[in-house]
Amino acid sequence: MRPVAIYVAPVGAELIEGNPLTAREIAEETIACARAGASLVHLHVRDEQGKLVEDTSVFKQTVDMIRRESDIIIQGSTGGMSDLSAAQRCTALQVDGVEVATLNLGSTNFGEGVYINSPSDIRYWAREMKARGIKPELQIFEPGMIETALQLFQEGLLEDPLLFNFALGFPGAMPATVKGCLYLSELVPDGAHWSVLHHGMDDFSFLAAALAMGAFAIRVGFEDSHSIGGYTAKSNVELVSRVARLVTDLGYRIMNPAETRRQLGLKS
Repeated sequence: MRPVAIYVAPVGAELIEGNPLTAREIAEETIACARAGASLVHLHVRDEQGKLVEDTSVFKQTVDMIRRESDIIIQGSTGGMSDLSAAQRCTALQVDGVEVATLNLGSTNFGEGVYINSPSDIRYWAREMKARGIKPELQIFEPGMIETALQLFQEGLLEDPLLFNFALGFPGAMPATVKGCLYLSELVPDGAHWSVLHHGMDDFSFLAAALAMGAFAIRVGFEDSHSIGGYTAKSNVELVSRVARLVTDLGYRIMNPAETRRQLGLKS
């Protein structure tokens, strides 16, 4: 039975019912998601209104509360469309307990806006992660970004095993299609891991296809979508529980945090 990791991104930008915002709400939701099968949680530094901020106080409280009750892998973010500087966008890296962080590998259109990630900023974030012993998760919105990752690897800013995440379905960027995912997976070098998120998904069909293509992990959560087959999930736990059932129904085995750490070569 091939092992598969489940990631959860619990905090959405929309202030909808069930979307956790306070430190306690996020921590409790994360702990429950871990019990339901998630081995990694993706967190932004946000205030209690959901806005991206530089202040890490709520983020630190959240991490501390999670750590007291769960060994789930905590992933910080250097992303999110905002007016924050490159340094402000990576404040999550300064918080103890963060083991993995997102590294966006290029700029792309998001709806009517432009998500800017310049080469100099990308190298800055990569150096910060390497200095702190944090594993970069390489965010791929377009095929050319994989070449950027391979260039950073040649420069010594990234280390094996490389961890890619295909972030698909954002308006204006690469759509979440089976053909597109297959193409990206074929560009990934041997020995690397890749996962997928489907922004704005209505059901799990694309995630199921990604599993069939060999995905190391799939991601769900209110940051990506709160829909399951035509109705709105009441919580992130519901999403994780449903996708966990999908994984096992397809004949795969769900990895726990300890096994996921070993697969990713994390030092913790």
